[in-house]
Amino acid sequence: MDSPVPPSPSHRPTEPPAEPRVRRRDRHGRGMRGPVAPPQVPLSASRADTFRDLVLDSVERLERRWPQLADVDFMVMEVPPPVSGETVPLGGALPAGKNEPARVVVYRRPVEIRSKSRDERAVLVHEVVVEQVAELLGLSPESVDPRYGQD
Repeated sequence: MDSPVPPSPSHRPTEPPAEPRVRRRDRHGRGMRGPVAPPQVPLSASRADTFRDLVLDSVERLERRWPQLADVDFMVMEVPPPVSGETVPLGGALPAGKNEPARVVVYRRPVEIRSKSRDERAVLVHEVVVEQVAELLGLSPESVDPRYGQD
């Protein structure tokens, strides 16, 4: 027996192009899924966003005391570049170059690994920022922030 041969494309009846179907409900009839949480709720903030906010809070706290920090770029990077040492740095400071401002970098993953809670992370982030600013300014961390090490 021969199997039926499908008609060639030139012999198929022409149909109007199908319009996209608007889905009003999901396949189980319970309605479309919505977001897990609205954008203003902290649940929708990523860990990277939360960490960046901790760094910005620390910088704002220091800028009130040290206005010259307005010219410094504060950055957050995931991990530090590979180094040939046993300890992984939590941050770094680069002095200003010819056409580049001074930079302070906080490494997110090493800080997160060393802290257990959000409060502990906030304290550690502030300590790292204070230490890097102190290195940049050539001062002791206690002179940059008198509350350094007391939190």
